[in-house]
Amino acid sequence: MDHRYRRVNRHRRRRQCSSPSSETKTTTSLTSSSSLHHLLLFILCVNHISSGYNPINMAMAFDLNTITFDQGYATLFSDFNIDRSDDDQSVRLILNRQSGSGIISTDYYNYGFFSAKIKLPTRYTAGIVVAFYTSNVDMFTKTHDELDLEFLGNVRGKPWRFQTNIYGNGSTTRGREERYRLWFDPSKEFHRYSILWARNKIIFYVDEIPIREVLRDDNMGGDYPSKPMSSYATVWDASSWATNGGRNKVDYRFEPFAAEFRDLVLQGCPVDPTDATSTNCLDALDELESSEFATITPRQRQAKKWFREKYMYYSYCYDRLRYPSPFPECLLISSEQDLFKNSGRLKNRQKFHRRRRPRRRPNTTAVY
Repeated sequence: MDHRYRRVNRHRRRRQCSSPSSETKTTTSLTSSSSLHHLLLFILCVNHISSGYNPINMAMAFDLNTITFDQGYATLFSDFNIDRSDDDQSVRLILNRQSGSGIISTDYYNYGFFSAKIKLPTRYTAGIVVAFYTSNVDMFTKTHDELDLEFLGNVRGKPWRFQTNIYGNGSTTRGREERYRLWFDPSKEFHRYSILWARNKIIFYVDEIPIREVLRDDNMGGDYPSKPMSSYATVWDASSWATNGGRNKVDYRFEPFAAEFRDLVLQGCPVDPTDATSTNCLDALDELESSEFATITPRQRQAKKWFREKYMYYSYCYDRLRYPSPFPECLLISSEQDLFKNSGRLKNRQKFHRRRRPRRRPNTTAVY
């Protein structure tokens, strides 16, 4: 993560994020609207199967409490490039010739679940990075922790890629990076991206699919993130490295580039990061770790296996050139390991279906 932007001073609001209404509510009686909802889900499942998508992608949404922007976030930089909706339920972060833009949670959290529905910029997006992540770099400059979800733009016609990464206690020379592609176009519609950070596990989600799980190992020591962190979202110019090693840069003829965030979730225990003796989070942590998103079900494990074997194209756990000995948290899975070279990259290039261009219909309009 590039930290060229300094954090702005702001008032910290001690606000629990449990009051807003739930994103998804269940009822005991089946109403006509819920009947229609189930019918639509059935049609979607049929469409996914017929189109070649794995049906395990279809899962009911997590039951989450969403917040407005003002209830949990503030401007990090370039307020003039931040467009909040009238109801404060969504925010657009813009990159143009003047600047990128970013937001930050108004509290630090001692572990938590950080989530948002995101729609990425479209058209030519080379050199662009859209990031959703947690960090405490402003408080612990040389010993900071960080959990990254970074989306990397691409040249026209090529899909967005994204990566996850973990840093603990300033371990920037030991990046735990993985890179992937997606089974959908993230610029066409909103999808939920989430980070669970608990005392003994970290899970990255795309929608309700757990794409990566890291279980805490005692041998990780300080490499496991353990200090309070804030939540961030940014869009910025990473022309120097993001696309083809920096060969393809941001083309501002296509500006503005807008990343949209909505249905924000901040669930955890707000803390004072300077008070290391704070012990008022035990109940909040127990609630966090008993939530449905803190346990991977057998169906989700199947989905995780499917995703990683089909869409992951780099993993630090299989990179023997950078790390001759695997890190202690690495679980070497034979079905994954068989796909990768010693460089941690795939033995065979991934194949992706190109989008078919619609056929031009003949002009049947009568001419008089």
